Amino acid sequence: QVQLVESGGGLVQAGGSLRLSCAGSGRTFSTYSMGWFRQAPGKEREFVAAISWSGGNTYYADSVKGRFTISRDNAKNTMYLQMNSLKPEDTAVYYCAARSGFISTGLYDYDSWGQGTQVTVSS
Repeated sequence: QVQLVESGGGLVQAGGSLRLSCAGSGRTFSTYSMGWFRQAPGKEREFVAAISWSGGNTYYADSVKGRFTISRDNAKNTMYLQMNSLKPEDTAVYYCAARSGFISTGLYDYDSWGQGTQVTVSS
């Protein structure tokens, strides 16, 4: 139901940082739990981080824990992913996703998806 657009991807050297943004639609943005997923070429899409409707609960994949931070600003209808200490294995297309339910790490629990933004980390 919610329309999502990602931005902020690009090319960065290992150890660098990027901040991804996901712009959502409507006054009901705050009723959606949201998440970030990523997909590398030839690989399956995998969970990265998720955040509850209020922002009070967050989940992270073990591979990014301590390096990535998910947040949201419901007044701006925007979700963010701050990515620090980037590694070449973080290279992927990153997707913003939303669901009208509780926070989830499950790929198939999400109803709405953005088009994706490319993140490339060089070594």
